[in-house]
Amino acid sequence: MPLHIIIDGYNLIRQSPSLSSLDRRDIQLGRRALLDLLASYKKIRPHRITVVFDGISDSVYSSDKEKIKGIEVRFSRRPDSADTVIKELASGYREKALVVSSDMDVVRFAEAKGSATISSVSFENKIRMAASYFNGAGMESEEEEERRTDTRKKGPDRRLSKKKRHNISRAGIL
Repeated sequence: MPLHIIIDGYNLIRQSPSLSSLDRRDIQLGRRALLDLLASYKKIRPHRITVVFDGISDSVYSSDKEKIKGIEVRFSRRPDSADTVIKELASGYREKALVVSSDMDVVRFAEAKGSATISSVSFENKIRMAASYFNGAGMESEEEEERRTDTRKKGPDRRLSKKKRHNISRAGIL
């Protein structure tokens, strides 16, 4: 069964230097940047990803659960917090879940339920490395395809033909 990544959305945004600067300008910019980052990661690793944010009333989204760019986005409803929703998800998925949060209360609860955990900063670093590796490898292969259109070797031929090698070996020179 595939892994389900459950992310404490605002925790990840506010732990990240790049995402938090966008979040300070406009909360929707921070959320959008996080979803873009996760969507690019999902192209590499097609895990199920759920991002949980606090408060539906802050949202421009019409419901408490939406799918954006292949990422499930959930907003907690009052009186529940995002932490409560994350705990419920971790309880349901148990060892099939990876919980991304730096909130120790959430981390301890998820681990007690059998879920794997990773800090927000570590997770962001890993998905950025994966994206840069994937994008870099993809670019090299495209450039290589453009440069090379046939299978013939380039440069001087250094190896003797098979017939000449056979004749030399029969003569006992090699």
